Amino acid sequence: MRMNQNILISSLTTMRLGGPARYVIEVESPADLQYAYNFAGLQHLPTFVLGYGANTIGRDEGFPGVIIINRMRGISEIPTERGKVRLLVMGGELWDRVVEFTTSRGLTGIEALSRIPGLAGAAPVQNIGAYGQELADTFVSADVYDSTTHSFKTLVKSEFNFGYRKSLLNTTEKNRYFVVSITLELHPGEMPRPYYHSVEQYIDDHNCKDFSPSGLRTIISAIRADKLPDPLERPSAGSFFKNVYLDDAGIELAEDKGYPVYRGHDGYKISSAWLIEHSGLSGKLIHGFRVNPKAPLVLLNESATSYADLDAARAEIISTVYDKFGYWLEQEPVEIV
Repeated sequence: MRMNQNILISSLTTMRLGGPARYVIEVESPADLQYAYNFAGLQHLPTFVLGYGANTIGRDEGFPGVIIINRMRGISEIPTERGKVRLLVMGGELWDRVVEFTTSRGLTGIEALSRIPGLAGAAPVQNIGAYGQELADTFVSADVYDSTTHSFKTLVKSEFNFGYRKSLLNTTEKNRYFVVSITLELHPGEMPRPYYHSVEQYIDDHNCKDFSPSGLRTIISAIRADKLPDPLERPSAGSFFKNVYLDDAGIELAEDKGYPVYRGHDGYKISSAWLIEHSGLSGKLIHGFRVNPKAPLVLLNESATSYADLDAARAEIISTVYDKFGYWLEQEPVEIV
């Protein structure tokens, strides 16, 4: 366990914004985790669970409590019925290492989630997803620490209420649970075609023939590398806006206007990237943030130094899209408050 004081949140998050956190505790065992929460309780301080920092925004005033970071690592197989493989993944494990582990063994289920930055423990919080797969597809359960009852417990998939970029961990029980480990269930095989348009286009352009989990991981990794700069090299928080989901009336209205409507896991949607691009914002520098021309959902921090810069950029993008199309965009990254 490591404890430090007055650490800049900008040094812990990939958007590189945020003032000092009063305490930062990195936990390497369940005992460390209990100590961290007990310490915060005795000091009457709020807590915030931080992972890799890729989907998190810091504010200028910092955080007056304890930021807890999961450093518990490890991946192990759990015996199960024939034809399927269960994995116990510690929450502090890098997510992309988990994907590398499964694809190297020919297991399908999360290969489309390659190169998503973050830790395994954060994956179920917003039900990470990309290119036709999402964590809920393979998720079985999570071992968690309940900060309300001060006890460890297991939560099964049905308790998570997974939806598009959401779960009970970022909705009804936000900040209550710390994910110690997750259990996934995968199986040998390949992700069925057809894939997302951009994936099929890459396959055609590069004459790809290998669609095994490792082959598709290579394809997805190449696409992401082209569109999504490494946040450690060009500061960002990944996809900054959620896609817009439509009700039945909204679907009909959007189709009547000729907007592209796609079917998602939870219903029909319009790509927020498309809305931003067709609002004329791609590539623009707005209050220090560049709207990534290849992936307009990503805001690249080129010169912004304060949360006020982000607030202004976000407001301008949201209002521009609303004025053009009549849809309100919703921020995806969480904020440390």
